[in-house]
Amino acid sequence: MKLKSISNKIKGNPTMTEGTVYSILVICGISHFLNDMIQSIIPSIYPILKDKFDFSFAQIGLITLVFQMTSSILQPFTGLYADKHPRPYALSVGMCFTLIGLLVLAFAEYYWAILIAVSVVGFGSSVFHPTASRVTQLASGGKKSLAQSIFQVGGNGGSALGPLLAALIVLPYGQHSISWFAIAALLAALIMVRLGAWYKAKLQYVVKHPQKTVGLNNNISKRAKYGALAILILLVFSKYFYTSCITSYFTFFLIDKFGVSVKASQLFLFVFLAAFAIGTVAGGMLGDKFGRKYVIWFSILGAAPFALAMPYVNLTWV
Repeated sequence: MKLKSISNKIKGNPTMTEGTVYSILVICGISHFLNDMIQSIIPSIYPILKDKFDFSFAQIGLITLVFQMTSSILQPFTGLYADKHPRPYALSVGMCFTLIGLLVLAFAEYYWAILIAVSVVGFGSSVFHPTASRVTQLASGGKKSLAQSIFQVGGNGGSALGPLLAALIVLPYGQHSISWFAIAALLAALIMVRLGAWYKAKLQYVVKHPQKTVGLNNNISKRAKYGALAILILLVFSKYFYTSCITSYFTFFLIDKFGVSVKASQLFLFVFLAAFAIGTVAGGMLGDKFGRKYVIWFSILGAAPFALAMPYVNLTWV
């Protein structure tokens, strides 16, 4: 009875409204913050792992590949499953995978164990993102841009904080201190139980109160739609390709070229990821004012000259 009482308190008493549910949007943002903070710990500790195990850059690259394959490439498949078979508490289950992966990573002494650990952490993220995005849209009450910005800023803020925490916790106390981040994973799992309870109640509410389905835009040909989608996928791929490269190797570049300390390199990585978060907010506002298409193209092409200049300028300009 006591366990049931605790469970009921965690789940809360979700009520349904037709408008924007700001409390759920905030919880979604906090959950995304915790999830992406944990995810960003992995590239932040690459210098520590390289020093301890004498890994080559190819081995570091393989860790990134395995992590990205499970955290990103799997997302469409977990999202497709979530659309067909909604599982309200999949959010908490996904975070439990992340928790297990963190604990394995904290005490891994072999390369294969590290690969397994990052793949489990990545799988937890691939389960989290599609369902959390759907909950965000359901709670938007029609204000989808606002809802998505709250959700996205939470994630980007967490990604920026990860390297800073790695510099403050993991660097001084070593690989085993990664286990401390399991507390954040446990907290996130408990918070997501509340999200799951609301999501379950919302699904039941939608069945009893069906809403009008928005008609498809039939004035655009399938060829134009698929062409636009292909361009968008290509742009997003190119963006995350160089973003992932910088995130994974920026610390090594700074250490090798400028002789900065590992701690300083992680602080510089924090600056890069914090700018990423600020850019998300700015991009949303500029997109509403000038048009999303122009902002998307500018954000991709505008970064190219700076990326090309990076190997040839001094530390201040980097």
